[in-house]
Amino acid sequence: MSVARPPDISPTRIAERVVESILAQKLAPGERLGEQALADHFGVSRTMVREALMQLQARGFVEVQSKRGWYVVKPSAAQARDAFAARRIVEAGILEDAGRPLQAVIGALRRHVADEQSAVDGADAATRAFLLADFHVCLAERMGHRLLADVLRDLTARTTLAATLYQSRHAADRSCAEHAAIVTALEAGDHGLARTLMIAHIGNVEQALDIADAAAPDRRERLRTTLAPLAARRGG
Repeated sequence: MSVARPPDISPTRIAERVVESILAQKLAPGERLGEQALADHFGVSRTMVREALMQLQARGFVEVQSKRGWYVVKPSAAQARDAFAARRIVEAGILEDAGRPLQAVIGALRRHVADEQSAVDGADAATRAFLLADFHVCLAERMGHRLLADVLRDLTARTTLAATLYQSRHAADRSCAEHAAIVTALEAGDHGLARTLMIAHIGNVEQALDIADAAAPDRRERLRTTLAPLAARRGG
């Protein structure tokens, strides 16, 4: 007798759970996602899991390797920088377009920052990572930008993968403090300052990544240079 799956489980919901796990840094770049393991976990068919994985592939989060299966993507340095650049454009635009937020908006953002601080003070690293990433999505939603919130969720997940892969040195308490400063500027009605602080915050996170090798030659060129005759390097 087959077990009925939970009514709220769908390919889209499975995909969102994977993205949430990426935001919480529970799924690492290069990690394998087995179809059967996912099917067993969610209590669904492999067909449904495959549909979810294809959604994630279209969004750029997973890739399929021939005869090996599905894997979380490992963003290149160039892809990481592109994602951070896109976030600066989107988030600066959201704040530049903002009118004076309602107190309910500020209240929600304050509560979010308080939850961040509690997670920073605690030992739940996954909750801490998720809340710090979700602040940006929450800000877009509270500002009334539902479509941009969806875009920003994916961009933030991409930069989270980059932070995991390139070993971010940006401290969680610093991110929380920078979020609090942005909310304070919004509460004062100084959207120009909030925008400046947001751009600086995204830049701080990006600069904390160990991607200094991004300007290095590609693998083929590096191999050619490495294997060049020593006499040629001395100029003949």
